Amino acid sequence: MTQQQGWLLRKNSEQIVLSFDSDQAGLNAKIRALDILQNMGCDIRVLQMDGAKDPDEYIIKYGNARFLNLVDKALSVIEFKVKLLKQTLNLDNINDKIKFLNEIAKLISKVDNTIEKEIYIEKIATEYQISKEALTAEVNKLTYAGTKSEKVLEKSKPVVTHQIQKEQTVSTAVKKRENTVLSILLMGDLNVFQIIKQSIAVDDFKDELNKEIAKKLYEEFEKGNNNINGIMDNLSELQQNHITEILAEDYEIDDIEKAIDDVVQSYEKDRINERKFQILELLETDLEAEQKRELEKELSNIIIKLAKIK
Repeated sequence: MTQQQGWLLRKNSEQIVLSFDSDQAGLNAKIRALDILQNMGCDIRVLQMDGAKDPDEYIIKYGNARFLNLVDKALSVIEFKVKLLKQTLNLDNINDKIKFLNEIAKLISKVDNTIEKEIYIEKIATEYQISKEALTAEVNKLTYAGTKSEKVLEKSKPVVTHQIQKEQTVSTAVKKRENTVLSILLMGDLNVFQIIKQSIAVDDFKDELNKEIAKKLYEEFEKGNNNINGIMDNLSELQQNHITEILAEDYEIDDIEKAIDDVVQSYEKDRINERKFQILELLETDLEAEQKRELEKELSNIIIKLAKIK
């Protein structure tokens, strides 16, 4: 499973049930998929099968109704990882049991919801005959240590905090517009790029991440390279993830020419508005009569232009 596929799944559903072949390759694929989907905030369940190597064989042997019953009983990520961990340890051995307890505590300590933590502690302690008090204490210790470390990191990185606050000043509407432009460019049509670049420059992008991606796309498209996958391979993981999010979003582009006209017009409107406010500020200063008349004339033309733009 790729990041792109993960975002497409996340776009259509919050709850995802994973079912892979029961061999080692299937297990490895399942673990990778879990890591990808967890980072996207999905409610992930893991389907467990006995008596068949894959869902296709299971349905042929036992029928669709029985398979759907397995889906309803699919394990949570924590339950699946605990079960996987148990298979590698001998719980009759004291050292293995201690390791089992510590690893479970690490898994549960990463759960944000307090009620969910309590449920997992109760269920796992009962099922695997572990002291609930000992498990709770270990989870709380790890949770507190994590919180403390985060606070130390926050205090030690004032520059990073400042940068994040600066990025947040870019409005949601502007980010959405920029994402729309990038989604059009990511279609890889060099003719479309030629149209867009005439009205939208790299410096017109306000969001820093969007600007970095636009810069790379513009550079490669100017060379005649429109191999999007190849371009993405040379981007950072952060940039790749952002592109994946953009590709997974539905920008409701039914007519590509109209979509280009709309975003170009939007940028033009922003430029005209910016000039309007500059003129208004200048008119507040001491100007010669001729300068004032010229600015008032330009302002009048700008107001007429803005009235014509939807």
